[in-house]
Order: sequence, then structure tokens, then C-alpha cells
Amino acid sequence: MQFTYHIPTRIVFGKGSLGRLHTEKLPGKRALIVISSGKSTRANGYLAQLETELEQAGVSSVVFDKILPNPVRGHVMEGALLCRRERCDFVIGLGGGSTIDSAKGIAIMATNEGDLWDYIGGGSGEGKPIPVWPLPIVAITTTAGTGTEADPWLVITKEETNEKIGMGYEGTFPVLSIVDPLLTVSIPASLTAYQGFDALFHSTEGYINKIANTLSDLYSLEAIRLIAKSLAHAVKDGANLQAREDVSLANTLAGMVESTSGCISEHSLEHALSAYYPALPHGAGLIMISIAYYTHLAHAHACDERMVAMAKAMGNQDATRAMDFVHALHDLQKACGVDKLKMSDYGIQKEDLPKMVENARQNMAGLFEVDPVVLSDEDCLAIYKNSYR
Repeated sequence: MQFTYHIPTRIVFGKGSLGRLHTEKLPGKRALIVISSGKSTRANGYLAQLETELEQAGVSSVVFDKILPNPVRGHVMEGALLCRRERCDFVIGLGGGSTIDSAKGIAIMATNEGDLWDYIGGGSGEGKPIPVWPLPIVAITTTAGTGTEADPWLVITKEETNEKIGMGYEGTFPVLSIVDPLLTVSIPASLTAYQGFDALFHSTEGYINKIANTLSDLYSLEAIRLIAKSLAHAVKDGANLQAREDVSLANTLAGMVESTSGCISEHSLEHALSAYYPALPHGAGLIMISIAYYTHLAHAHACDERMVAMAKAMGNQDATRAMDFVHALHDLQKACGVDKLKMSDYGIQKEDLPKMVENARQNMAGLFEVDPVVLSDEDCLAIYKNSYR
């Protein structure tokens, strides 16, 4: 067994923790606050609360509010330009995974020349080393989906070429993350489900990844258990604070899985879908392909013992077969009301699926290399076709 354990982020977890931000040691005196292009961050009062906390800490700020649900390279570059012009010395991502991922990209490009794609290692990216350390990053998550507050990864789309690619290194770990479950209470039921399943799949993929290790296993199984226990309750009653706390904790643990193990090709296949169809929420795309994906792994007997362990973590203590995990997964999707999602509802055409296979292989090829079994292009296409509705 070989692994490197390095999660340098100070994580402040708990209900009301945003209200204590001013007591934390912040990494600068002028912040660029990165938020989404939607209305919720302002309407729910989260931005105003953050600005008040910063004022109490003696920190000035400026807001960049253009981030899309599937964030794009152009907005990262625009945010970095604003960051330089306003002489900000650190970046705060306030929102979900797309916002915090964008904050990480902005932090890179605020201190480095050229284009973000110069430093992207897949697709048409040039894979250059990042010469100058990024600005410090503070993550304040208002969702429970990506775990990006506890890992170095960011996923950005180059809109001109439909390339959705991840990157990250030691410099893109947040220096401070605030995980306040109260900030997730306002998330609509559908998004609660999509985000929760994203965290679930970070954990399941990390658990069956070829580089999984004892530490990532601990985080994975606990995240899976918490999501199976509480996600449906959070979906049905958004004001259920215990359920929100469980799912928030599972999400942060899933980020730790991403820091010690990582995703496999399930994420590559979804990234291709949402790269071409950016209106598709990432978590929804994962849900759509998940049953066919894990059924393929079960039939291949690629990781039977681990799939049984995941089924037990989801509550089936009598599990003995890999397919028991698939059945538990379907039951949870049904309980959350997301078992009938259709690709066609997002405009995805069945004849485009071969193009998605090619995109997934070209842009996120590294994730295929850590799969528990080799997936051919034919296997990937079959997973897409079996998922298509």
C-alpha cells in the first residue's frame, strides 16, 4: 500500500460557523468574493452576512457574481482580471462546488500569466507547471455536493471546445473552509438530491478506485452511511437540521476521499454529458448513468467485496452480492424522487452518445486508469445507451 496524506485546510464545521468567521485568522486584508450568477446568495442573506463578518475582521471586499452551474474558463479569466485590478490578496468562494472551483481557478490566474488552459493537463490543455503560487483561497460552502472545501480539485469547462476537465495541486487547497449546515437549508429538494448523490459517488468511486487506501476507506464508508441515512430526509424536509448536518458532514468527508483516493470513470462519463449540455446539473447526470455503470461493474465482478461493503454501509446488513449495492442505490434514488430522470429532458440525443464516449476518453482519461476493471469504448457506450431515456 502507498499513499500520501495531505489535507492542509483548516475546516470549521457546525451550525452557525459562518457567524464566527471574523474570529478566524484570515489570509489577507482585501478579498474577492466569488458567487454564482443566480439570486439565492443575495436573497438568502448569505452574501450580506459574509460582508458583515469581513468588516468585523477589518477586511474589505469586492464581489464577482457571474459563475454558472457548470463553470466556464471565460469567467475564471474575467474574475482573475478583476482580482488583479482591485488588488485583492485572497479569494473567497461563497456557494456550491461551481463557485468554489471557480474561486480556485481565479486564485491561480490572479498570480500567473497566460490562460487557465495553459495549466490544464487534459484535452487541449498544455499541462504547464504553475509557476507562481495562487492567492490564498477561503471556501464557504452553501451546498452539500462536491466536497471541494476539503480537496484541491477544480473542474472547469472550456466553452469553445466542450472540454470539461479537472485540475488541482497543493496550491489549490483552501486555507480555510467554513461548513455551516444552516446555509444549506434553503436548497430546493431537487438540488439537494443532485448534490447529495454527487457526494455519494465521490465516496463510492473513491472506495473502489485502484488507489484506495485505509484512510480513504474510512472517509468513504462513513460518507456513504450518512448519505444513505439522511439524504432522503433532507430532500423531503429541507428544514430538518439533523439531516442537513449529516449530509454536510458526508460531503466534507467525500472531499477528504477526493484528497486521499479519487474519482473513477463514472465522473469522466458524466463530465462529457454536461460539457455538451451545460444545463444538465452534474449530480443529475451522475444519477442518470449510475445504475447502468455499477451494474456493469457488478456483472464484471470487478470489486465484489467492496460493493458488498458499500451495500452494508447503505443499510443492507444482509448484503452478499455486488448487485445488492445497485439495489440499495436504486432504492435511495427512488426515496429521493430522482429515479426517473431522463437525458432527453435536457436535449441529449441518443445519436450523440458515441461523441460523449470520445469526449470522456480524451479529456478525463486519467480516471479510466484507476478503474477497478478496464472499460472499453464499447462498454462506455453500452452504459450510456442503457441509461438513456
